[in-house]
Amino acid sequence: MKQTNPKIDIYIAKAADFAKPILFHLRELIHDACPEVDEEIKWALPHFSYKGATLCTLGAYKAHISFSLFNADQLKDPRMKESVKAGKKFGYMDKIRTLSELPSQKILTGYLKEIIAINASGVKKPAPSKKEQVPVEVPAFFYERLNKHPKAKKVFESKSPSFRKEYAKWLNDAKTDATRETRATQSIEWISEGKGRFWQYEK
Repeated sequence: MKQTNPKIDIYIAKAADFAKPILFHLRELIHDACPEVDEEIKWALPHFSYKGATLCTLGAYKAHISFSLFNADQLKDPRMKESVKAGKKFGYMDKIRTLSELPSQKILTGYLKEIIAINASGVKKPAPSKKEQVPVEVPAFFYERLNKHPKAKKVFESKSPSFRKEYAKWLNDAKTDATRETRATQSIEWISEGKGRFWQYEK
C-alpha cells in the first residue's frame, strides 16, 4: 500500500497552479518506481528516500519546478552527470514549466531504479585528492561587476572560499555571453542577500 506524507500533500496544494500537475505526476512516478519509498519534508522541500537512502527531491518555485536526483554523478546518462555541481551529490532537472519538458516516464523510472541500485551497492565515488583538485578562479569580469555593487562585494569577500568557488564555477561554466550576463546578475542579487549559490536547497 502506498505510504504518503500529509505534509507533501500540503506542499503541493500550496504550489502554483502550473506546478500542481507536474508535482502530482512526479510523485506518482516515484511511488511506481519504488512502492516502499518514504516521504518527508526536508530542507523545506519534498524529499524521497528508500531504506534510509536518499533518492530524490522536488521543488516548486514561482515559475518553475526542479526535480533533483541523488548520486546523479554515478548515473549512466552523461546529461545527469554533467548537471551535478562541484562538491554536490544532486543532479538537476531544473526550470521545468510543463509536463512536456520532462523526460519520458520510462527514462525517469530508469533513473530512479538505477539510484536505488547505486545506494544498495554502497559504492561511493572517491573524493578527488588534493593534487587532483583544480582551484576555480573568480572571473575578472565578475570582480568588475562587484566593484559596482559594494554591498555584494563586501558579502562576497567575507564569505568562505567554498562560497566563492560555487559562484565562480557557475559563472565560468556559462557557454554564451548572454548566459554569463544572466548568471552574473542573478549572482549579484543572491550574494547581496547573503545567499549561497545553492541556497534553495539549504535548510
